[in-house]
Amino acid sequence: MENEKRVVKGRVVLMKKGVLDFHDMKANILDRVHEFLGNGVSLQLISSTITTPDHPGKGLRGKRGKVSYLKSWMSKISSLTKAADTEFYITFEWDHEIMGVPGAFIIRNYHHSQFYLKTLTIQDIPGHAPLHFLCNSWVYPAHRYTSDRVFFANKAYIPSETPEALRKFREEELSSLRGKGVGKLQEWDRVYDYAYYNDLGTPDNGVEYARPVLGGSQQFPYPRRGRTGRQHTKKDPKTESRLLLLNLNVYVPRDEQFGHIKFSDFLAYSLKSIAQVVLPEIRSLCNKTINEFDSFEDVLAIYEGSLQLPTGPVLNKIRQLIPYEILRELVRNDGEKFLKFPVPDVIKVSKDAWRSDEEFSREMLAGVNPVIIRRLQEFPPASKLDPKLYGDQNSSIRAHHIETCLNGLIIDAALQNNKLYILDHHDTLMPYISRINSTNTKTYATRTLLFLQDDGTLKPLAIELSLSHPQGEQYGAVSKVFTPAKEGVAASVWQLAKAYVSVNDSGYHQLVSHWLYTHAVIEPFIIATSRQLSVLHPIHKLLQPHFRDTMHINALARHTLINADGVLEKTVFPGKFALEMSAVIYKNWVFGEQALPADLLKRGMAVQDSSCPHGLKLVIEDYPFAVDGLEIWDAIESWVSEYCNFYYPSDDMVEKDTEIQSWWEEVRVEGHGDLKDRTWWLEMKTRVELIQSCTIIIWIASAFHAAVNFGQYPYAGYLPNRPTVSRRFMPEPGTPEYAELESNPDLAFLKTITAQFQTLLGVSLIEVLSRHSTEEVYLGQRDSPDWTFDAEPLKAFERFAQKLIQIEKNITERNNDKRLKNRNGPVKVPYTLLYPNTSDYTREGGLNGKGIPNSISI
Repeated sequence: MENEKRVVKGRVVLMKKGVLDFHDMKANILDRVHEFLGNGVSLQLISSTITTPDHPGKGLRGKRGKVSYLKSWMSKISSLTKAADTEFYITFEWDHEIMGVPGAFIIRNYHHSQFYLKTLTIQDIPGHAPLHFLCNSWVYPAHRYTSDRVFFANKAYIPSETPEALRKFREEELSSLRGKGVGKLQEWDRVYDYAYYNDLGTPDNGVEYARPVLGGSQQFPYPRRGRTGRQHTKKDPKTESRLLLLNLNVYVPRDEQFGHIKFSDFLAYSLKSIAQVVLPEIRSLCNKTINEFDSFEDVLAIYEGSLQLPTGPVLNKIRQLIPYEILRELVRNDGEKFLKFPVPDVIKVSKDAWRSDEEFSREMLAGVNPVIIRRLQEFPPASKLDPKLYGDQNSSIRAHHIETCLNGLIIDAALQNNKLYILDHHDTLMPYISRINSTNTKTYATRTLLFLQDDGTLKPLAIELSLSHPQGEQYGAVSKVFTPAKEGVAASVWQLAKAYVSVNDSGYHQLVSHWLYTHAVIEPFIIATSRQLSVLHPIHKLLQPHFRDTMHINALARHTLINADGVLEKTVFPGKFALEMSAVIYKNWVFGEQALPADLLKRGMAVQDSSCPHGLKLVIEDYPFAVDGLEIWDAIESWVSEYCNFYYPSDDMVEKDTEIQSWWEEVRVEGHGDLKDRTWWLEMKTRVELIQSCTIIIWIASAFHAAVNFGQYPYAGYLPNRPTVSRRFMPEPGTPEYAELESNPDLAFLKTITAQFQTLLGVSLIEVLSRHSTEEVYLGQRDSPDWTFDAEPLKAFERFAQKLIQIEKNITERNNDKRLKNRNGPVKVPYTLLYPNTSDYTREGGLNGKGIPNSISI
């Protein structure tokens, strides 16, 4: 019996580096050599209940048990073709009567290579349930670290309630994650720190590749990114040097990098997309017009051909070069052809329905960017630009342009009855329009007025296209107004006017709605959470799933997408001014307005009404993004409220939580430091403020990002529907371009919008961005059922999941309701971008146009 008291057994689950790196057989061999020489992997339990004196004068810390080693490393064989867990059973000498209950453990890796530690489970503590340690972390050889690697059991504690035995370990772990703030960071470093966006340009390659530093100035404020510590360029000491394009080893803390399967998916999709760009480009060399689509049939052809796989020695060579998981993705058996763009949803049922005015308007409510449209509350629409700098920028749309299309209403009555709406990109673009048009782009700043009809659909009334005054922007705008037409050259002109609106909306969507308002603004919260909230903290446990992979995808975006001359600059109309323009827009970002109810109220798309389910009444009842979104918002808010109230019975506990206060202060002063003096920042003194902040963070990282990301390929995969560039202005009567518009309107349209290479590059990009990974974890799901020890939060989370599953049913019912015309539209694409997919555990991924991942991971 005495012996039984002294021994507890554990089970360790990990993945070896050799498995994860496919062809790195050296890792397995060297690890076996080290094991043979007696250099293995040790674990040492730490008590959460029994303390022992630390160094003199430094207080107490948990008593440590004897060191134990993983056995049978050399005999454990892992698959070399796919990710596979390896289990080890370990025995600890641990007398619970003397040592109490373990609350943490130290692990030391004396092998040559790192491994991925998933879990430790201990079964045999008398009177205690099994102890779960969720690690999910890379453990490098011990000599790489300046302090011990410590992992904690899954019980959550606010700082003041942390057992004395664990307090020092908690503080030291946070200190190691903050780092020293200097030096180049290496792959084994676990440091979370801040930097400006000073890594987009390469001034050493020439002045045309220089880009301004974003962040740290009033001119170009910006959220902070993760620091890498790379040296600065020779020509500009403020710009950080960049890695070679094909070197994807951009530093982010190792545990923030994509997992094995996710990275395989990402590389496979990217490889496939690159080939899809190259093949049609080669074919176009034989066409009559290089880099042009000569007809809509040419555009459709990119979705119809495919390439036969090579055979024999060539295929064998490919297999040697491409890891198994990537090859599996390239040669899918789900109906997708190899090296072929899938047919976008918007043209699956009809090749022409996208041209209709109804679909053009519907996508403002249920498309990929349904977050810009607002209710018009004054006519004519007014500008907020400073007239001293930009002259008169108010709209030139007048009553005579629209009054015959208001179904018998006068304009004042239409305004009062919430019938008039506007998609307004004028003020955002006008300060940049002349510079943008000095490049190959030729575009306008646009305003689009719409009317809400009795059947709940919108119809466009007028489109205003504006340029700066030729004598200088201080003289105001030069504008033209276009109205709908069904026949003749007027109809072709109207189609072009809608295309210019789509160009504006596509650019704003990609730069602001998608990149700035999700990817960029969330990263400071990720960094601050890792630096200031211990893994033991309940708010860390709440938020961590919603931060997965975001730092890595952002780093890859800076490396290949939003950098100087990168894919975004090549495919979106602002070109080299793109990121600079987003910095100017960031000046007006307000954290509290990212809450969906606040956003809808601000845009006039809802009014407060306590009799309605969400306390809001939508002014357009059939507004799919808002209807589905409010249900999701309420579910998130209810879950966060239950969770926070469990750990914080009073407001006083929030205010006295030292980690929460440091976290929020750092978010404001460091992460979003350029806006630190704004008066809208919450004080973080009450549970309401904590719940509101966490709900907004989760909403942005999950549902909002899903709404503006995963619809990209379904709607914009067919570029004529959402062109990203316009290359010439509206043709004037009497010009050859106008004559072409009369004789061959399709060709004139294609010559105006995105060119062939840009189209292929853009479509390949959004195909990658729109795919769900095969290891996607959706809202209402967790990686592990043992993510917390506390029973009440587990029950609350299950209630959250059930609410989301009910929302799935509600969305399906609405999509089948023929009265709700905006749910499917003329193109017959049901609105599923906010379908949670909580009920789906198949891990199939792909271009399914539905599902809310927990985090911004693509």
